Amino acid sequence: MFNLITTAYAESGSAATTASGGGMSSILMIVVMLAIFYFLLIRPENKRKKQAEEMRSSLKKGDWLTTIGGVYGRVVSITDRTVVIETSEDRVRLEFLKSAIGQVGTLDEQAAAMQRGGKKAKKEEAPAEVEAPKAESPVEETKVEETKTEE
Repeated sequence: MFNLITTAYAESGSAATTASGGGMSSILMIVVMLAIFYFLLIRPENKRKKQAEEMRSSLKKGDWLTTIGGVYGRVVSITDRTVVIETSEDRVRLEFLKSAIGQVGTLDEQAAAMQRGGKKAKKEEAPAEVEAPKAESPVEETKVEETKTEE
């Protein structure tokens, strides 16, 4: 009986050393996964938040903006938390929280910024040559004969 206990104890001791070596590799894998999540998800999101906060804090009277809901207008007044915009020539004024501001600039400037963002990746590629449109060739019309069935 005593012999069985020492044998079981010896076997469990060797298994414990093997398991602890495997534990270190799993801890290392968890640390690597957390680092990947940080650099691919958390850090870029923090950069976007910081840019949006800078954009909102740099607003001034007379700027044109678009809200996240799609309302477009000119800034009339600014407080710490809100912005009042004028949406049309009828002097319709709406008050929004600063967090509801999506983009700053005229519609043309916003469209140009969107195109610049898409063109940055395309600039690396060689520009394609634009061919002049070819003259259209006349299309031959074919006459389809209709067959009538007699009754």
